[in-house]
Amino acid sequence: MKKYQHNFTILSNSAVNEEHFIMELQCREPMGLVKPGQFVQIKIDDSPTTFLRRPLSIHDAVTSKGILKLLIQKKGDGTRKLSTIKKGDIVNLLYPLGNGFRLPENKNLLLVGGGCGVAPLLLLARELKARNCKITTLIGARSATHLTIPDAYSEFGDVLLTTEDGSTGTKGFVIHHEIFRHGMDIIDGIYCCGPDPMMKAVARLAKTLNKSCQVSLEQSMACGIGACLCCIVDTKKGHVCTCTEGPVFDYQELSGWGDKE
Repeated sequence: MKKYQHNFTILSNSAVNEEHFIMELQCREPMGLVKPGQFVQIKIDDSPTTFLRRPLSIHDAVTSKGILKLLIQKKGDGTRKLSTIKKGDIVNLLYPLGNGFRLPENKNLLLVGGGCGVAPLLLLARELKARNCKITTLIGARSATHLTIPDAYSEFGDVLLTTEDGSTGTKGFVIHHEIFRHGMDIIDGIYCCGPDPMMKAVARLAKTLNKSCQVSLEQSMACGIGACLCCIVDTKKGHVCTCTEGPVFDYQELSGWGDKE
């Protein structure tokens, strides 16, 4: 798939909660095609401690209008700098990178996101809906104040919530939601993104329930094109770069995933 390096104009940059913000950008020339699960590498100017581009999942896109949305968590100096960028500013993106989710048609699917792991699931839900899939989205967070825009997913189907402190939805982690005990008979497959321990737990459930499960790995990626080898992951066919072979994998491709702890 062809890669582009384009300048984008910031249309808006809005806080979702204390930790997360959504950046909406418009390409200053015809935008390349993007797929759910792919990511961008963004250049961060005027951040003295940020020397490399930062990888960010594509949250949503309207290719015909040249618009991308990025859901970003403030983790370090680079992402904190991005949170201060204003409407009208220009940023440079290398995109679209990686391999995205494989998309079926006419299926009943469960999307599971933990924390900022919900980022790639909105464009995924949009594309699956267009393929006549029935979608349920399960979102987990530490508390109600850490949830990231669950209402946005209600456009595409039912939204289920878990919080570790029980402040909204089911108390606990996403794997504690009742759907995994009493709702999986009608689910054809699972799509998952979030911290590795969460995704491994979901993969174990998928194996037990005999369901397909695609996971989007959250690896450190310095270059995004397979040159630096810092995002190596162990698969059943050997070590591969997450940025070029993934970030989306079938859990059965990954060594040890789906196995009991």
